[in-house]
Amino acid sequence: MPAPEPDASAPPLQPDPGTFAALKKLAQSLARDRFFLILLAGLVVLGVITPQPVTSFPALVDWPTIAALTGLLLLTKGLEVSGALHRLGRALMGLMATERTVALSLVTAAALLSTVLTNDVALFVLVPLTLDLCRLTKMPATRLIVFEALAVNAGSALTPIGNPQNLFLWQLSKVSFGEFVWHMLPLVVLMMAGLLLLTARVFRAKPVRSGATGPSAPLDRPLFGVSLALYVPFLVATDLHQAGWAVAAVLAAFVVLRPRVLAQLDWGLLLVFVLMFIDLRLLAGLTYVREAMRGLGLEQPMHLYFAGIAASQIISNVPAAIALAEYSKDWRVIAYGVNVGGFGFMIGSLANLIALRLSGDRKAWLSFHGYAIPALLVAALLGYALLFLGQGR
Repeated sequence: MPAPEPDASAPPLQPDPGTFAALKKLAQSLARDRFFLILLAGLVVLGVITPQPVTSFPALVDWPTIAALTGLLLLTKGLEVSGALHRLGRALMGLMATERTVALSLVTAAALLSTVLTNDVALFVLVPLTLDLCRLTKMPATRLIVFEALAVNAGSALTPIGNPQNLFLWQLSKVSFGEFVWHMLPLVVLMMAGLLLLTARVFRAKPVRSGATGPSAPLDRPLFGVSLALYVPFLVATDLHQAGWAVAAVLAAFVVLRPRVLAQLDWGLLLVFVLMFIDLRLLAGLTYVREAMRGLGLEQPMHLYFAGIAASQIISNVPAAIALAEYSKDWRVIAYGVNVGGFGFMIGSLANLIALRLSGDRKAWLSFHGYAIPALLVAALLGYALLFLGQGR
């Protein structure tokens, strides 16, 4: 039987304009992302000089970490797009009466949100609300945002899902969620206590107009419900080292319910992490790099701790964690070092760069370093005392 003739009247298949627009936006974003371009250039150079074939590069990526990060980004994006976080922020603002109360509330909220929504997401939620509030109250927006950046660095250190370096170290360590939190708890408590005391000192008890005006964002109840309902099962599955299956289930749920959320996910950030794994592991595999790193004595916990802090000031704390993990499996010391290293210079944590960029103030980096460098010194001493003075390392 002859095959049926194609229907000439049928319209030709066209690519989905939404998908094309999302890909175009991603390409434009990556073209402006200096960190991505540096990693890409590094990959080209390392690909030329490394003895490994290009086909071996995917094996250098820690895919469980990428899977866990993808799921968390998608679930938090679902909560954000649903409008629930915006409504929560405005409700909290209505309870604030003085500048000191505003500052303490926002700093505390930033720290708490960062423990479950990651430090970056906490800033994306709170900084726009902070700018809105400061336009009404004439409070110093840049200073508030600087303190929020410090808060997310301190708060996100508590949990394995608070920031990318913890997520990586958690997957590397194979310990439970609770064990990771218990190890980081003393450092986070001390850092937050110091930060809250400084906040109360810097911001005055001057009365302000309470709350923000304007209509609240509409609430997408199905999206909010699914994002919230999947959050705990995803964490449990990741804790059981089933991040691949867990992220597949989350992706399937969003494809069915709200595929538009997938287009809004920060796929560029995931690509940056993939490149980061490949670049740093290629670099760590070079003979002269290994010899130089061995000369640092990283088998000694104290050297490892200070190397984590110093490396974070040069290449940021996420790459520092990945690089140091090539030379030591002491995740406890690395976690303290790279989380403390999020303070100091703004390059210490990508969250710092996000906060300063969202502030819209080109001179915000001056204010940031005025507080962040002393915070680094204090946090480094606290971490040293907890690791080495109390436990006899």
